[in-house]
Amino acid sequence: MKKKYSVTDRLITKITGWMAAAIVLALAVWGVATLWSYATCEQTNDAQVQEYVNPVISRAGGFIVAVQFEENQYVKKGDTLLIVDNREYVLQQEQTEASLQRAIAQLQVLESNMHTIRKSAAAAQAQVAAGKAKAWKQQLDYERYRQLYREESATQQQLEHMQAALDVDKSDYRSAQEQYEAATSRVGDIRAEKAVVQAEIVRLKALLNRHKLDVSYTVITAAYDGRMGRRTIEVGQMIDAGETLAFIVNNETDKWVVANYKETQVAQMRIGDTVQVVADAFPGTEFKGTIISLSPATGSSFSLLPPDNSTGNYVKIVQRVPVRIRIDEHRKDTDVLKAGMNVTVSLPKGQHHG
Repeated sequence: MKKKYSVTDRLITKITGWMAAAIVLALAVWGVATLWSYATCEQTNDAQVQEYVNPVISRAGGFIVAVQFEENQYVKKGDTLLIVDNREYVLQQEQTEASLQRAIAQLQVLESNMHTIRKSAAAAQAQVAAGKAKAWKQQLDYERYRQLYREESATQQQLEHMQAALDVDKSDYRSAQEQYEAATSRVGDIRAEKAVVQAEIVRLKALLNRHKLDVSYTVITAAYDGRMGRRTIEVGQMIDAGETLAFIVNNETDKWVVANYKETQVAQMRIGDTVQVVADAFPGTEFKGTIISLSPATGSSFSLLPPDNSTGNYVKIVQRVPVRIRIDEHRKDTDVLKAGMNVTVSLPKGQHHG
């Protein structure tokens, strides 16, 4: 007995057949396209978008008094991000400024004293010259009286009087010399004291500049145009110098892709080759890129524990070579590419460069 099929069954069978044929055809087209792609391109999906993501680090410790950014916010170079309580740093700066003013005043006093002592030294020098002349004249008078005494033209008393006067003049002359030497020595002492104070002024100026830097560090600004990352800091939080407070993505540098090609794919790759980049997030958009460098070693060689094939447990594994590719920035839609996104990179074979 033959089994009869209804019209509906025949229709379903026909539709199923067409669907199967369409699927087979689609798989065939996909297979041919894939084989053609492998034949004409060096392709890898082991690739990620990279950008410079730098930490915002505090150079001064203290309490946060203001946070002036939000997560994912665009910021310009010089924009204020965080403000740290600066009262302690300002007090240190004021103390150093006071010490500096005191040292400058002390230097002025020493300069005034040196001016006065130099005048005293000049007066003492004049007294030395006068005492020398007076002692010389008295020496001549004494010699004449001694000759007169030998000729019995002067008395012993007169000679003794001249001797006493000569001794007094010589004593005054020596005293004037000692006063001049003392004044000269005092000038040298003050000059040495000035050198000490001048060195202290230099030290205090340097310390003051350091305190001014510390005060400036309490206002944390953006080092370049960029976008802020995750915010983890709040007003009133205590931070230490050197602490990472946030992250900023640098917009002033180009984006690039690190594509980890198999070692069997890099033989014909050259710096300057053009590649096509397709992000998993935007499969319908193709971006252009340029190879700017190839890693000097495989990725595993830079790992914390690089493989050691001399242990006897050797299994050959195809290694990956990181290739750095700069994304061409002439297109405005490159902003949609974010650091860490997965992409597929295709390098057409047969490119030649001189």
